Amino acid sequence: MGRYIILSLVFLFGISLQAQEGEKGKQVEKANFRVQIFQKVDSSEIILAHPDPEFKDKLPISAVIRDSSAVSLEDLPRAAEIDSVWKAQLTNSDLFDEMYKSIREQDYEDEVNRELPTDTLKARLAKLNARTPFNVEYHPILESVINSYLKRNKKAMERLMALSEYYFPMFEQQLDRYDIPLEIKYLAIVESALNPRAKSWVGATGLWQFMYRTGKAHGLDVSSYVDERMDPQMSTEAAAQYLANLYRSFEDWDLVLASYNSGPGNVSKAIRRSGGSNNYWELRRFLPRETAGYVPAFLATLYLFEYADAHNFQPQGPDIAFFETDTIKVKKLITFDQISKVTGVEKEMLQFLNPSYKLDVIPFVEDENYMIRLPATVSGAFVSNEAAIYNFAEEDIKNKAEAFPEFVKAEEQIRYRVKSGDYLGRIAERYGVGVSSIKRWNNLRGNNLRIGQYLTIYPRKPGAETQNASTGNSQKNNEKTYTVKKGDSLWSISRKFPGVTVQNLRAWNDMGNSSLKPGMELKLSKG
Repeated sequence: MGRYIILSLVFLFGISLQAQEGEKGKQVEKANFRVQIFQKVDSSEIILAHPDPEFKDKLPISAVIRDSSAVSLEDLPRAAEIDSVWKAQLTNSDLFDEMYKSIREQDYEDEVNRELPTDTLKARLAKLNARTPFNVEYHPILESVINSYLKRNKKAMERLMALSEYYFPMFEQQLDRYDIPLEIKYLAIVESALNPRAKSWVGATGLWQFMYRTGKAHGLDVSSYVDERMDPQMSTEAAAQYLANLYRSFEDWDLVLASYNSGPGNVSKAIRRSGGSNNYWELRRFLPRETAGYVPAFLATLYLFEYADAHNFQPQGPDIAFFETDTIKVKKLITFDQISKVTGVEKEMLQFLNPSYKLDVIPFVEDENYMIRLPATVSGAFVSNEAAIYNFAEEDIKNKAEAFPEFVKAEEQIRYRVKSGDYLGRIAERYGVGVSSIKRWNNLRGNNLRIGQYLTIYPRKPGAETQNASTGNSQKNNEKTYTVKKGDSLWSISRKFPGVTVQNLRAWNDMGNSSLKPGMELKLSKG
């Protein structure tokens, strides 16, 4: 887990690292995901199928639809001017730029200052204790955890601190709404190392590590396209609600932390076993082993971030700040590739800003408010050119005959009992899902199954669980072939015939990755 977190942070926040021995003085540049607006390189244009008259005179969108597609979007001048002035008011940009310059140009210390005498630690903890509602008192165990954190990889910790500069303003906004101590923001570091796609071995997911049912109880839905537990803003609000409810029960923030990890029941049992104490350090030996180390980990993280300067941590700022982004409600199905093509925002940045979309596709579903978060530098241009962008996305999907999975809510799950002769491929085909999905839903590391084992499955086809495995892909009607029409995709065809999946169509017709063409005859059954 630690290795995954470090790699993901390196990937998200590219920073210049000193080369290894033998290459001193050279810089190795990591990927730096900055927003770019690519300029139009020729006169090729997107052909609009149904131009919107309202936008007739202000559709500067044009593109080169090739592998190295480049696009130029223009915003409405007055709206762009308002955004610019407002941003300057928010940041006092002259001072902001000057401060950032001084940070970037300072000398970099390669080593952490590990000198931390016990008396110094006690004094610093006392200062923290005076201004927080947590019991930040000195304890030898806490000292040991802090010292172990100081031995961690310095650059990895700095990347985590840089990442916090994006997330923390949003956390604080939500925590303040529910009258929760702002220091709770450090809990997300302990839970997920600020990885919104983190998933534990038991299935807890997201920045705040919600289990499916707990997330569902707080309005976080899961579907074939979207896992709202991975949505930073929605999951943070859900976590704030949950934490506020826990505080109403315990009226002690240390116990709230312990119950967030192990559940209120385990904490109340620890209180009974301790003879009625509400002091975490007295309850600690009665708590589950993981929870016993949980609160010290939180307090050590709190200390490390609050005294980062004293220990020579020098994180660079993130490439984008939370207030420099904006959300737009999606009106039609659109992919990250298409958004990247028309805005110039790199796909990796879109994934970072929108981690809840599991397939890099934003679906359109009636009565659902799915949003795309974009850098503010391009959000205005996106809104000004919405009609053209959605027309482009629709035509792009038709031309590529992309196969998108059916939108299925996760509550439509079934429990499948493994039988003799079953294997993952057969079960996946039966329910119209992928082998990798079954493994992910059930935290399977390999392909081996045992008879009697139960699997959680989210079938794509309603009623699929009632079909017999040997006939799961047969038709309820007598149709044997289908003639491809203009605008068809494998996905749209599969929806017309219950029990048939995109994978079936590819296999039965030896298609591989070849495209559909109008007039093609497709087999609708095996053989």
